[in-house]
Amino acid sequence: MSFKDAPAVAVSGLGKVYRLGTESGATTAREAVVHAVRGGKARAPAEMLWALRDVNFELARGETLGIIGRNGAGKSTLLKLISRITWPTEGEIRLYGRLASLLEVGTGFHPELTGRENIFLNGTILGMRRHEILRRFDEIVEFAEIARFLDTPVKRYSSGMYVRLAFAVAAHLDPEILVVDEVLAVGDAAFQRKCLGKMGEVAREEGRAVIFVSHNMVAITALCARGILLEGGRVTADGAAGAVVQQYLRTLETLITTPLAARRDRIGTGALRFESVTVRNVSAGSGLVRSGDDVELSIAYQSDQPTLNNVHVNVIIHGPLDEQLCQLSSGPQRGDFERIPGNGSFLCHIPRLPFEAGAYRITVYSTVNADIADWVMHAAVMDVEPGDYFGTGRMNDEGQGHFLVTHNWDVRA
Repeated sequence: MSFKDAPAVAVSGLGKVYRLGTESGATTAREAVVHAVRGGKARAPAEMLWALRDVNFELARGETLGIIGRNGAGKSTLLKLISRITWPTEGEIRLYGRLASLLEVGTGFHPELTGRENIFLNGTILGMRRHEILRRFDEIVEFAEIARFLDTPVKRYSSGMYVRLAFAVAAHLDPEILVVDEVLAVGDAAFQRKCLGKMGEVAREEGRAVIFVSHNMVAITALCARGILLEGGRVTADGAAGAVVQQYLRTLETLITTPLAARRDRIGTGALRFESVTVRNVSAGSGLVRSGDDVELSIAYQSDQPTLNNVHVNVIIHGPLDEQLCQLSSGPQRGDFERIPGNGSFLCHIPRLPFEAGAYRITVYSTVNADIADWVMHAAVMDVEPGDYFGTGRMNDEGQGHFLVTHNWDVRA
């Protein structure tokens, strides 16, 4: 097969296994020293975890592919393998062209170098000559909106500035393959839209292949013609993006029937673990929730520690396409909880619930001392019934959006 006829990416029989825990014995001098310090005691046998298994697909030039799945499905592992940050246990990945990836804030940047120097560094890594980088330099700076800080070391950049520059570099330095992870969520909404537009442009007009991972199903269906669903490290759906998204949403309905305490698809250190989420109508003293009622979310948690310090908690509410509608965060509202008991419940009060009737998924997220302690996507569902939100005795029409906004009408001659 000639290079011209080859796909941009070809993945065959791909698998990646991780070793959890440690085994007895030593295979290096360093391990022998550690083993001796521990008294030569046998350690628990290691558990083998297949993060990916038997993954196969090809990506054509000019094709946009969205990869979706729950936390722990293997999405980030797949992108790291494609980007050659880590290597597969089995199978192979063939890349036909230069690849630029944007997976984590700061990836590929040298913190001591300025924004200007890092643009040239990244271009050089991609195999570009200096005159080629100079040809795209002004476009990169303009897109990233960091001209004022161009000669400042990037270690002083905010996370948003990092992402703006990193995406601008990745999208403008002519890679044949562009790989973008959820890192775009760090930027503001306007810049996210700008990035999605640019990814669509490089695919349609410049014939580059784009791989995009996101929890935003609206973005996936808007940008990608094709989708792949990963579950437990395996591909369970590959086809038109809209159809794959619908299959993913159906899996969420099944997932939520599992008790939160038993959920395994969670991320974090385990310093704190969410046990349950209860939605209560404070106005009526019942579980029936209506638009305009005062609502309380009670999020039970437990920990092995008697007390926890510097705890931050978030509730994210998703719409029917899994789009993020709002975030209820303890940070800007009251600051972190400086000291709380190891077992208890977080209470979040929402006066006059401003949601239209419908079913809304709830994600819960927490950090302890700035480290992710527990993060569970779609931990619960809040079913909202029609209510008299405006206090007029009239119910609002259903299906007109997600939010109810207090407003007034009048006529002036």
